[in-house]
Order: sequence, then C-alpha cells, then structure tokens
Amino acid sequence: MTSKGNRVVIVTFGTRGDVAPYTGLGVELERAGYQVAIATQRPYAELVTGCGLEYREIPGDPQAVAASSAGRRTQGTGPKALANSLRMIKNHFREVSAGMLDTMRDSAADVFVLSMAAIPAGYHIAEGLRVPSLGAVLVPVHPTGDFPAPALSRIPVPGRWGNRMVARASAAGTSRIFQPSVDWIRQELGLPRLSAKATRLEQDARRWPVLCGYSPAVLPRPSDWREGVDVVGYWWPARPAGWEPPARLVEFLENGPPPVCITLGSMTTHDHSDLAELFGAALKKAGVRGIVQQGWADLAPTENEQLMAIGEVPYDWLFPRLAAVVHHAGAGTAAAGLRAGVPAIGVPVWLDQPFWAGRLLDLGASPASIPLRRLSVDRLAAAIRAAVSDPSYRQRAQGMAQLLHAEDGAAKVVAAVKQLV
Repeated sequence: MTSKGNRVVIVTFGTRGDVAPYTGLGVELERAGYQVAIATQRPYAELVTGCGLEYREIPGDPQAVAASSAGRRTQGTGPKALANSLRMIKNHFREVSAGMLDTMRDSAADVFVLSMAAIPAGYHIAEGLRVPSLGAVLVPVHPTGDFPAPALSRIPVPGRWGNRMVARASAAGTSRIFQPSVDWIRQELGLPRLSAKATRLEQDARRWPVLCGYSPAVLPRPSDWREGVDVVGYWWPARPAGWEPPARLVEFLENGPPPVCITLGSMTTHDHSDLAELFGAALKKAGVRGIVQQGWADLAPTENEQLMAIGEVPYDWLFPRLAAVVHHAGAGTAAAGLRAGVPAIGVPVWLDQPFWAGRLLDLGASPASIPLRRLSVDRLAAAIRAAVSDPSYRQRAQGMAQLLHAEDGAAKVVAAVKQLV
C-alpha cells in the first residue's frame, strides 16, 4: 500500500521539549506522502500549525501546571521530587487521557505515533480503535543493566542488577498511577481489563515497535533490550515557515565575539529574579558576552551591552553562533548543543536531566554538571571559563556533530510507519 492519502496522527504532550521534536517528524512524514496531524495541548497549537501540520487538541496547560505549587514541588533530582512528579501526573492524567480518547476517536487515523507520555493511554486507545500504533520516545524507557533509569540516575545502585531492579520498580510504580485511567479507557472501548504487567507482556510478545529518538553515538542501544525496541537517531524540531531572527538579536551577535547562551527551556523556578541576576553575574565574572533565554522561568536579567534577554528562538539557528551553552540538560536541548558542535554546561532541574548532563560529561563535550539547586556565581563562572577556554570541549562536541549530521532518525520512523500501513 502506498502512503498517499494515509493519515498519521502523532500524539504527544508535556513541556515544549516533549512536543517540538515531533514537528520535524511530522514534516518528514508529510514529505513521504502522509497526511499528518499532531494531537497535543493548546499552548503548542501555533508551533504545530506554523510548521504546516494539522493541529488536534488535547486538554491541559502544562505551563500553568508547572508554575503551580504542585509543579514547583517536582523540582529536584531525587526520589522525593520524582514522587511529587508522579503525584502531579496522577492528578491530571485522567483529564488528559479522556481528551486523548475523544481526539483519537475523531482523528480517522491509519497509524498512531505515540510519545512516551502518550503511550500509557494511547496504546490501549489504538487497540480499541483497531488502528496500528508505535511508540516514538525521546528517552530510553525500557529497563536495562547498561545504565540507570534516566529519571533516577542519581540514586546509587549495585551494578547492572541494580540498574534493572530500580528501573523495573520505577516502571511498576508509574504503571499503578496510570492503571485507573487505563481501566476506564478499556471499559469505554469494550475491551477486557488488562493489568500493567499483562500489557507489558503483550507488547513484548507482539514486538510492539518502540523507536528511541536519540543517537546511538550518544547512548548506544543496550544488548538486553527486546526485539522491536530500537535506537534510531534524533528527529529535530521543524523551523516555522517564514521565521526570521529578531533584528536586535542579529545585531548583538554581529557586534562582538560569540556569546554564551543560558536557557532553562520549559523549567520553572521559585526565584526567577534572583536566578536571572545570578546568571548575569556569572557571565560577567567569566568575562564573556551572554544571552539569557526567558523561557517558562521568565528570566529577565538586567541587560547591558554585554548581555541580552531573548524569547523563543530555534536552537538550530542560534546554537551554532555561540561559544557555549548553559542549559537544563533536557534531552532535546542537550542534543541541539551537540548538533551545533558547541560545549555545554548542564544545570539539571529534575527527572532525566542529570542523566543527559552526565552523558555530555562522558562524551567530553562538557566541563561540568551543576544541579540548579547548587548553582552559584563562582561555580557557574568557573565552568563557563573552562568551556570557552579549553578547546578540547569544542573539538569533542564538533566530533559528535559530525556523527549526528550523518544520521536520519526521522527516516527510520517513516519506514516503520510504512510497515504498519
């Protein structure tokens, strides 16, 4: 069967980093001849339509949730923060999963592509609608002995056995949070009840495809994963049609040496004013020009000839023009820095971010990882100086950039979709 006329619906939600890469995937699917819609939350509607893709709505405002008192309690990289994150997810998942059911029912899809956040409900909805589906995730979600569960990477465990044990326990605990919504969905669709363990065994028996959208050069595929779970390479956010860089930013970049950019992406903070000034002071002490992205934390440092604040700017345009980037080490932002071949400093805030910051260290593209709660002017300034003065970090980052530019993760997802159609 040809792709012409077949309809693919990508289902994803969460932070901007959970949505933006799927715009690039959607564009590649359209180039292959599919009709593509992205089902996600209202704040990302323009992001989707700006890339020429159809938008379908899923309820919820993730920025408002992140800025709430419950959202702020999720900040941190330890077990307590993870427990608070799961509690917050539980409180909102029923509304989101009900919205997913309505949207997916009305989508007339021939294939569903499900992000990590969408899989717990979306897998069962696709089954009930008798529509083929696959998982397309941005972080590794299957237990392995090769590395720790990304969301719990800071918990010390005894070797390979410990890695697997913690990952399985985390997956089991997370599944219990989703199970009431799964039970409701399956009842609505006339399906028999299926426990989380039975779901996992069913997916393994079917070799249900799960494609991991990161580079095997950054994190190789574990040998103990089942068949059907593959690491295919990154798919990159699409740039909105007609986008042009702000003239003020272009002027700043042209009027001096390459600056260092600081971004926390979709992270929120308790003390954004103090943090913005800390960033400005660290850049000044390091003796570099700087750009601070406002993001969800609404960072607004005091601007001067050496420092400016910016809003949303495509990283594929901005990062290659930088001396280094300081970021929260989200999977997508960490990848964007490597793709641009620039050194990075991780300031992880929660969940899997310490894991990716650690990978940048292991790859030699970063001099330091400083958890946000331990950040100081002196520590950040010292890390920035190391990143811009020691050429080895840029050399290693540029070596990774060459590998990433030779990969095409989106093409492998398109091929998997073609097999399902």
